[in-house]
Amino acid sequence: MKKWLAALRVIALVVLVLLLVVSGVVYAVLRWSLPQTAGQINLAGLNSTVEVLRDASGVPHIYADNVHDLFMAQGYVHAQDRFYQMDVWRHTTAGRLSEMFGEATLEDDRFLRTVGWHRVAEEEYALLDGETRAALDAYAAGVNAYLAGRSPLAVHNAYAVLALIGYQPASLEPWTPADSLAWAKAMSWDLGSNAREELMRVRLEQAIGAERTAILMPEPLPDAPVILSEPMFDARVPGLPAPAQSGGIGEGIGSNNWVIAGSRTSTGGPILANDPHLGIQMPSIWYMNGLHCRVVSADCPYDVSGYSFAGDPGVIIGHTQRIAWGVTNNYPDVQDLFIERLDPADPSRVEVNGAFVPLTTREEVIQIRGGGSETLIVRSSRNGPLVEAVWGPARRAFEAQTSVDEVTLGPGYGLAMRWTALEPGRLFQAVLKLNRAQNWDDFREALRDWTGPSQNVIYADVDGNIGYQMPGWVPQRNGGDGSRPVPGWVDDYRWGDAYLPFEALPYTFNPSQGYVVTANQPVLPAAEADAFIGAGFDEGFRAARINALIQARPTISLDDVAAIHGDNDNALAADLVPLLTALTLDDPKLTAAQTALSGWDRQMHLDSQPAAIYIAVFNALVTDVLRPGVPEEYWPRGSAPTFVTLRTLLAEPASDWWGPDGRDVALTRAFRAGYADLEQRLGTNAASWRFGALHTSTFREATIGGSGIAPIEALFNRGPFPTSGWGAIVNATASNLGCYGRSEEPCQNPYAVTNVPSMRMILDLTNWDNARMIHTTGQSGHPLSPHYIDMADAWRLIQYIPGPFSRPAVEAATVETLRLIP
Repeated sequence: MKKWLAALRVIALVVLVLLLVVSGVVYAVLRWSLPQTAGQINLAGLNSTVEVLRDASGVPHIYADNVHDLFMAQGYVHAQDRFYQMDVWRHTTAGRLSEMFGEATLEDDRFLRTVGWHRVAEEEYALLDGETRAALDAYAAGVNAYLAGRSPLAVHNAYAVLALIGYQPASLEPWTPADSLAWAKAMSWDLGSNAREELMRVRLEQAIGAERTAILMPEPLPDAPVILSEPMFDARVPGLPAPAQSGGIGEGIGSNNWVIAGSRTSTGGPILANDPHLGIQMPSIWYMNGLHCRVVSADCPYDVSGYSFAGDPGVIIGHTQRIAWGVTNNYPDVQDLFIERLDPADPSRVEVNGAFVPLTTREEVIQIRGGGSETLIVRSSRNGPLVEAVWGPARRAFEAQTSVDEVTLGPGYGLAMRWTALEPGRLFQAVLKLNRAQNWDDFREALRDWTGPSQNVIYADVDGNIGYQMPGWVPQRNGGDGSRPVPGWVDDYRWGDAYLPFEALPYTFNPSQGYVVTANQPVLPAAEADAFIGAGFDEGFRAARINALIQARPTISLDDVAAIHGDNDNALAADLVPLLTALTLDDPKLTAAQTALSGWDRQMHLDSQPAAIYIAVFNALVTDVLRPGVPEEYWPRGSAPTFVTLRTLLAEPASDWWGPDGRDVALTRAFRAGYADLEQRLGTNAASWRFGALHTSTFREATIGGSGIAPIEALFNRGPFPTSGWGAIVNATASNLGCYGRSEEPCQNPYAVTNVPSMRMILDLTNWDNARMIHTTGQSGHPLSPHYIDMADAWRLIQYIPGPFSRPAVEAATVETLRLIP
């Protein structure tokens, strides 16, 4: 017996040693792709030595003697930390995901090839000025210098996982300027929803009627603040038809920014803040960096710091040595859908003013991992590419035989998409001009080239000025209000030959109130709106709250601004909680929950018990009251439009929305259902319930992070992290409610965070070194890097890292120095 035990011990020891060896090899392979961030690297193509100084969070500041070296080094550094993300993004924008991921992404590729983002980006390059093209060329050279001589496995360990499923290129293809430019199209798509809302409106009207659709797609609140109560214009364009103003179902995509004049701050100078709201992702969409010419001159004019996109040169949001800027989405209606009448005898022809003319066609070949391919014939009318067969919302509208006025979408018709982003623009020319701007005139001149996506851009400078400018292409329609698909076979609804001129776009400079707040609300009062009334403005809760918090303080400090970033006030609770606490409930558990709600401060803090009770009841209410009859893809999700809808209905206790027994019975039913949901999820000890146990942020890598293979997901994903906030409040960590009682994802946890403040920034214009910065995850896209997830806790707790700018402050914060040598 002892011999057997001894033998087993030997076998176990051998197995353990083998496991350790294998684990060590695997660990070494995974670490192989981590970049060198200190010491010295020879980099052919540079003109002189470049320094890359990284702080404790991995944020690099790049110092160079000339523009070429500065942007070449930025491309190199981006590739070091984020190339796999960049590679996925360029495959996305080019409609080439199936090369990497196989047939699962064919639907995405069909749509992306049809609209042709990358083709438009290729056209844009030739239209840019020489300075911008040179920066794009230098940036691409830096990316390619990093890729040179490295196998995919040496660039990122995701390629090792992809090799297991058959994607194993011998080398990674070179980066091109068009790869950089195309990312603007993806951002424009994420930030625009007009086309989707056109289809949503007509499908809802068919399903539940026009009156109920208007309730679910409400206009902004009548008392909601606009951005500019006293707008300025350089010129006006009279007689423009005003597009319709309404909200959508809402998905939590939005942003906040505000700038406060020195007359209202404790520093005596302006304070500027920004927090764009985007989909949760891993790694972060943002990458922080500083770009510094050692001697700032006409030949090397850059001294700028802030947030960039990996894959693009320059700084998208941040500050130079004299001005600062921040952005939020503006939501003008820049997408229209045109119903095209096809020739019954020849569907390759389309009607135009009573005659049939040929559609323009081109052939796209989509390569599929494993060696297969698919040929796609892209058809376009004079109004744009036909998308009814390749875009999910359009295809489902046709399958549902949706009626649009007197037309039933189906055989014999097509649906063309007109969108400003499908025409070559100059966004990155504007970005690089902003990166060189020194004053208000430079700022506005840069934004002339900001063709889209249209944004609310706030401004401050070291001389104490503050301001706002709306840039971007805005169509001038011949007719129609942009709210629904229109006939494409006549000229009545076509866009004019030119976009609204920059001089007609509103701005303000040093407004008398001493601050500007934008939170996706309408830019102008209705009487001033003209073409600026769009189809997707926010309903105004966040804007109203930020305005109130600023107005409540006679003097605003940097800490006050941080507190506004973290404000979790739920405005709808003021309407709903009194009704919930007034219900007659015969269960002691429920009455105890009512007591908890009655003492609640309406703040959706992660450690709040009443916030957990409230959101569970709210989820059941949205599901039971607002979902019936609504097509599933347009179910209300609990964001700002839902707040307005419920506020309206709560004031009408006999509305048929509540069912035959009225409002209070529906509220009672929702209270019981929400409480039961909490018991199932969090246990029966209600005293231990916390909102953050429901409302969690999980950062999933966008591709293989959803593989379903536990070890791979554990390597690439991080979370869940308990998180404060909610949609339609300032700390806008939105979720997708409205699917209570279902078992599939995302309904398994409808409280999970889906959209987030993707970064937060606070800038002190009296001292750039006082900047407070953060984004969601970390600087690195490498799972074994210490900077893969090191920002998440600070981000969710409304904390920041320093954002030094002056050379002495950057050097004091430096923990690693890399020298790039020609």
